[in-house]
Amino acid sequence: MNAQKDTNEVLNNHQTSMVCISAYSAVGDLENLKKELNTGLDAGLTINQIKEAMIQLYAYCGFPRSLNAINTLMALIEERKEKGINDNLGDEASKIKNSKNKYQLGKENLQKLTGIEEKSTKTGVNAFAPIMDVFLKEHLFADIFSRDVLNFRQRELITISALASMKGVEPQLQVHITMGKNTGISDIQLEQIATIIATKINKTQANTIRKIIGKPLLPITEDDMMVRLSEIEILPEYLEEYKAILKEESSASVSLESGVISIFPMYKKENPNQFRLIEIYANKLAYLSHLKSPHFLKYKTTTLKMVKDLKLVDMESLNEEEMTAIFKKLN
Repeated sequence: MNAQKDTNEVLNNHQTSMVCISAYSAVGDLENLKKELNTGLDAGLTINQIKEAMIQLYAYCGFPRSLNAINTLMALIEERKEKGINDNLGDEASKIKNSKNKYQLGKENLQKLTGIEEKSTKTGVNAFAPIMDVFLKEHLFADIFSRDVLNFRQRELITISALASMKGVEPQLQVHITMGKNTGISDIQLEQIATIIATKINKTQANTIRKIIGKPLLPITEDDMMVRLSEIEILPEYLEEYKAILKEESSASVSLESGVISIFPMYKKENPNQFRLIEIYANKLAYLSHLKSPHFLKYKTTTLKMVKDLKLVDMESLNEEEMTAIFKKLN
């Protein structure tokens, strides 16, 4: 395990790319995953290193997202070939040489990762559902973690990045952060992962790491957060066309722009031509960036002739501490 420790405290380009690739794979954001795959391949990650990460991730985020990530990688490689880019395939995983049974191999790998010798008496989930213990030992920690394309430290970096991006898996994240530290991942690097997650996914998820490693939590809202109520009246002859354009633009803004917290469009029941949009931006810079985004510019130019009246009302939040509870009950 000591041989896998890195003398460099900060994440290098390869590690940073792996964090981003793992995070976007875990949450199923294939558009941004494609961008990070390009960055990773350009930085020198091999195809087999990335592929191995995605194979491992199925154990943490499920087959559907793992397969979607691999399909995204396959399509990108073909695109790059058409542009004359021949990426490095890298080493294939060699056959696992093991004279022991898989359960024993998995048990030994897990003990190396945790630094704790397992007791003979099963407890918790392993006692309640013993087959889970078998699956974890024989498949995850024997079949997957014994493969040599990635070492233990790289595999824990991938796992931590994925779990930190997903909701509701804090207990598993805490376990793997402990394992990651045992492989040589430092608190400085964990804090870097949290910073990446805050930028690529959201601050709430980044705080799951920061809480575990004892770092101050990031404020979810910022001092210059913008809250606005847009009051829009549309000419009747353009109503249906406008609805379709607005729906597309609001969806793109929230999904593609990390600084757009909400663009929630509604219209009056008694007067469908009158729309109200609840717009929330993380800060003034996020709002200014939104105004320059391709989807907003398309919306603005195509709907200009449709708008009869427009009024923008800047608002102040009454209780910013409760902002994270918005729409929570819809989950």
